[in-house]
Amino acid sequence: MDVDDAPDDVLIAGLAAGDQAAARMFVDRFSSRAIGLAYQLLGDRAAAEDVAQEALVRAWRHAGTYDVRRGSASAWLLTIVRNLAIDTLRLRRAVPFDPMTLPIGRLADDEPAAEDEAARHDDASRLRVALGALPVEQRRCLLMAYAGYTAMEVAAIEHIPLGTAKTRIRTGLQKLRLSYLGEPRHEATS
Repeated sequence: MDVDDAPDDVLIAGLAAGDQAAARMFVDRFSSRAIGLAYQLLGDRAAAEDVAQEALVRAWRHAGTYDVRRGSASAWLLTIVRNLAIDTLRLRRAVPFDPMTLPIGRLADDEPAAEDEAARHDDASRLRVALGALPVEQRRCLLMAYAGYTAMEVAAIEHIPLGTAKTRIRTGLQKLRLSYLGEPRHEATS
């Protein structure tokens, strides 16, 4: 059988056996998809190419562990790409910070009109007071979520269970809504 026409699982078997033609065809067949997925996740072409290259190297090293019964070769490789891209994103965010020091005053990107400056300042002051009224644990979790951390990342940083992190974020939001906006929380009815 010609390697160019080989099914994906045969290419991976060739990869595991050290067949250079199978390895070249594997890279040719999957590199653009690997780069594309990594780019979608990272938004950085150079980083996407690095992640895709590392994923292809890992696929080559672990080709012997591939099990066709667990999924397609494409899904297997793209899972490796996804995991590496997520690791890359986490490393970008690995710079520790104290969520209590996040600037809250400026929530909009556009320049405020002169007449809106006083209202904006008043809103920022009310928001700071409302945040200050929250228990420290809820405030920390809420500010990390505002900064873009997932609940799972908040749980890891705070050394708490995932459910606890989610509860602190949700409860903090509910208390903030009540004290800042004066709105009672609305429960969904089924």
